[in-house]
Amino acid sequence: MKNGSTRSLAAALCLALSFAGGAMAQALNPLAILNEGSDQKEALKVNEAIFEAIGFGNTFMVTTSEGNVIIDTSNVIAAPRHVKLLKAVSDAPIKYIILTHGHLDHTGGIRLWKNAGTQVIAQRNHVEFVNYQKRLEGFFAIRNAAQFALRQPAPIPWAGNHAATIEPTILFDDKYEFTLGGVKFEIYRTPGETPDHLTVWIPKYKAAFTGDNYYESFPNMYTLRGTEPRWAFDYIDSLDKVLSFKPDVVLPSHGRPVVGGAEVTRRLTQYRDAVQYVHDEVVKGMDAGKDVYTLMAEIHLPPALDVGESYGKLTWSIRGIYEGYAGWFDMNPATMYETPPSVAYADVVRLAGGPESVAKLAVDRIGEGKPAEALRLTDMSLAADPSNRAALEARLKALEMLRENCHNSNERGWLEYGIGVAKSKLAAR
Repeated sequence: MKNGSTRSLAAALCLALSFAGGAMAQALNPLAILNEGSDQKEALKVNEAIFEAIGFGNTFMVTTSEGNVIIDTSNVIAAPRHVKLLKAVSDAPIKYIILTHGHLDHTGGIRLWKNAGTQVIAQRNHVEFVNYQKRLEGFFAIRNAAQFALRQPAPIPWAGNHAATIEPTILFDDKYEFTLGGVKFEIYRTPGETPDHLTVWIPKYKAAFTGDNYYESFPNMYTLRGTEPRWAFDYIDSLDKVLSFKPDVVLPSHGRPVVGGAEVTRRLTQYRDAVQYVHDEVVKGMDAGKDVYTLMAEIHLPPALDVGESYGKLTWSIRGIYEGYAGWFDMNPATMYETPPSVAYADVVRLAGGPESVAKLAVDRIGEGKPAEALRLTDMSLAADPSNRAALEARLKALEMLRENCHNSNERGWLEYGIGVAKSKLAAR
């Protein structure tokens, strides 16, 4: 983004795409995600003072008699539209910008809103978190381009460990508050989606701005692009804090407002209890000596706690919780060494009669409705012969079967990536 460079914009988009959640997860292609809210003609009026611009990362404006407050600034593509929509409501000076966390779909419009006297507020962990994102900028750009069918970026040189631009002018630890135009704003540290996450509470309106700690799917407690651990107890404690305010309206940064005290309590309680249930079942299984794959297969949310899996997914979260506690070692001495399992695949395939024999077995598994097992078999077959047609065709069928039954946007992105790779290899034979 800096200096308007194309490379930086592409990197920002790649990062921001994977950091979004909630309602946008219903979209199954990058253009739909980036265009979310593009048909909005005027800002959504939540009440007499709170207005929302909808997008791939919502932007909120709270108006007061002494100036306005912006909560989150969306991504670099949506931000100019959000500025236009919200300034049509009020073009009073922006006194404060509050960032619920440092993901780029929340920080992409800071400079469009920031005036000479504007204060930018973030939780103190924001500094390390944006440095973490910058530190791994090239890694994330590659992963996100794959997941969202974007052009693979040119290599991004490592910028160093502490190279991020720090926009906030006010950093706080656990709580910060200010009053503007007679409206009191209370800001609380509420880690969950990120370690720098915060919630904005406005007592006058009984309104809580919850960032990405709540959206209409099980939380993305482990994201396939890779992430620092997202701790279950952080989500639980932070949701409890929001519930303690007894809000009448919750405004998530993805998705639409939740209105009505009873509905807010129902949804946030269900969400908190779903996270608690999955966490506890994983820990019980660990204490019983069960391996992570067994737990991924066994643990399911009871119907009363089923919050959907359109963005986060239980199996990924189960493994994230397990390995967050225990790390990667699975008690198998073979995994202690730098030799990957794939080094044995070619020998096994040769003993099994060659790549075609293993590919045929993969096709059989597809016929039995076991496409994930078929993928494992094609891994082995292609290790022996990377351009084997039978194996590539079996892999393509398995991926397409998984896509047909997929209802999760992140999962679908990676399946589409795998399908594209398989088709490219077939075309290159």
